[in-house]
Amino acid sequence: MTLESHRLVVGYHGCDRSVAEAVLVTGHHLEPSDNTYDWLGRGIYFWEHGPHRARQFAEWKQRRGKLKEPAVIGAYIKLGACFDLTDTQATKLLAGFYDGLVEAFRVTERQMPENRPAKGHEPDDLTLRELDCAVLNFGLEDHYQTVRGVFVEGEPAYPGAAIRTQTHVQIAVRDPACILGYFRVPE
Repeated sequence: MTLESHRLVVGYHGCDRSVAEAVLVTGHHLEPSDNTYDWLGRGIYFWEHGPHRARQFAEWKQRRGKLKEPAVIGAYIKLGACFDLTDTQATKLLAGFYDGLVEAFRVTERQMPENRPAKGHEPDDLTLRELDCAVLNFGLEDHYQTVRGVFVEGEPAYPGAAIRTQTHVQIAVRDPACILGYFRVPE
């Protein structure tokens, strides 16, 4: 199932100021992430219509010593062939991807990855998404240009709330040709 989406979205990427400036000056693309725990598999990550969330992420990385000066860069993204996890057509395919991955790991006698909490997180806060990442990378291969998903995160917005303070829509751009252009985000 590959559906072409002509939808154009605005995405925001939190990074070091030097990276943002280099992309804006040279016209080169941001580097894709290919960590084993990336929530949507490999790709260049953006918060859809979420500049403040991207800033929070960059500031969090600064506190961890991963970057010096937090910044946010914006991008115009054409979703193209999008594996959209907000669409049941896509989520129906996940069980088949998982079964294929299980078989691949069985044949090679490797241990299946697992989703797990990061150090200092609650046991049910599975922020290291190694299983999800492996399933998406296995199932999507090169058939999709972008992956899009909603993630419910953070504390309840108020007592008894099901709405969380860090909920966001995230996009992983697997094909940089889907990034139509970058722009500077005001502080």
